[in-house]
Amino acid sequence: MRAVVLRAYGGPDELVAEEVPDPAPGPGQVLVEVAVAGITFVETQVRAGRGPRRPELPAILGNGVAGTVLAVGEGVDGSLTGGQVVSSLGGLGGYAELAVANAADLIPLPAHRTAEEAVALLADGRTAVGLTRAAAPERGEWVLVEAAGGGVGGLLVQLAVRAGARVVGAAGSANKRLAAERLGAEVTVDYTANGWADEVRRATGGLDVVFDGVGGEIGASAQGLLRDGGRLSVYGMAGGPMTTPGEGVTAVAFPQVDLRELAREAIDGPLRPTIGLRLPLERAARAHAAIESRTVTGKTLLLPR
Repeated sequence: MRAVVLRAYGGPDELVAEEVPDPAPGPGQVLVEVAVAGITFVETQVRAGRGPRRPELPAILGNGVAGTVLAVGEGVDGSLTGGQVVSSLGGLGGYAELAVANAADLIPLPAHRTAEEAVALLADGRTAVGLTRAAAPERGEWVLVEAAGGGVGGLLVQLAVRAGARVVGAAGSANKRLAAERLGAEVTVDYTANGWADEVRRATGGLDVVFDGVGGEIGASAQGLLRDGGRLSVYGMAGGPMTTPGEGVTAVAFPQVDLRELAREAIDGPLRPTIGLRLPLERAARAHAAIESRTVTGKTLLLPR
């Protein structure tokens, strides 16, 4: 099969498509013909050697896929063969034409979802649903969503709006701000511009909830906009060190629940993922470069076939 292999940590060009042996499902596993593979920002950090994990090399990155079950391993119901599914892979194996998944992790592809939508909602959707459950924005509250034009950010905007909250979408380009507006953000700001925090304060008078997926100076500025007791949900550090909650701020932790439950809720529900870039498997390096350059609005996907 064709797969994208990482043989050395470094830049996007370290991702090279080549022929590798087909994988085989073991006990409790299935073999999936991959139609769509997702890419996350964390995977770009792993590739560069800066991520939360350093897999043994050579490695095939990729955690989320959708496709058709071709075969099952020992102890797995044979009726799964031929089914359309979406699944996490434990962090590795997705950038390939074939992937092995645990049967327990499979989510049937709902009739109202395409494979692309399901993959776009798998990791980002479970993150957004979990963060929203924990922060619990309420009707009339002001909520700031950082990186509102990204995969997780766009879903957080939708979930906050559905809860009746008033949303400020913070993003680094006009296109991403427009995407946030289309999803329901009442106010949008460019958080790469000087004075953006003052602009938010003038528009809102202060925030009730901040979803901080950026960290660094942006996360610190966003935290400073919270009212006394306001809720800070920290889940990323794309722009610098992860934000440390200060005094007078209520830190919101991610809920301790089954991630598959959150993913299934996102995929089965009405959320609309924004897919900004689709590329063939062989162009995985370009996909990583685009994510790192912050030029993609929404989710980036690989299409192996």
